[in-house]
Amino acid sequence: MFTGIVTDLGEIVDLEVHNEVRTFGIATDYKPSSIDIGASIACSGVCLTVTKVKKRGPKRAVFYVDAAPETLAITTVAKWREGSRINLERSLTIGGELGGHLVTGHVDGIARVVARDDFEETSRFTFEAPEPLARFIAAKGSVCLDGTSLTVNTVKGNRFSCLLIPHTLAVTTWGVVQAEDEVNLEVDLMARYAARLAQYEPA
Repeated sequence: MFTGIVTDLGEIVDLEVHNEVRTFGIATDYKPSSIDIGASIACSGVCLTVTKVKKRGPKRAVFYVDAAPETLAITTVAKWREGSRINLERSLTIGGELGGHLVTGHVDGIARVVARDDFEETSRFTFEAPEPLARFIAAKGSVCLDGTSLTVNTVKGNRFSCLLIPHTLAVTTWGVVQAEDEVNLEVDLMARYAARLAQYEPA
């Protein structure tokens, strides 16, 4: 589980394409000794398993993850290349601060950025969600986009908007996101279960 609070900005420094799996090497400021083999790290919202760790200088590391066909099909991972920057978050620890909202790292689909409106300090992004996921998105609710926990401001049909503060724009990939870009979308866990309960019919 994660919270949607990005803790580092990683960079793809290695990419290997196998038969149906892609292996990515991701440079990070996380200490090499703190990354365990088998650990889960949210990479732009996608929960991936660490398979190998290498030191990159005294305080930096490169960790490796594999992306399977399902991940490549429903997320933006298939578009990652060497030099791509991605939002990183370590998995939530028991007793840790829940600063955002509960995020599983299981991406539901891809949302498209329809517009970006920049103000003096903040930026408003308007997104278009896949039609089947639109019903899970509500004004004042939470949504996870590219691994970032955001509050939904407005909703109209399958389009919704979020306002990003200067800190988020500075420490995540959102500073360079523009209209027509695609981002990983995970809808709120509670909204998903509420919808399932509403449609449940006992046998």
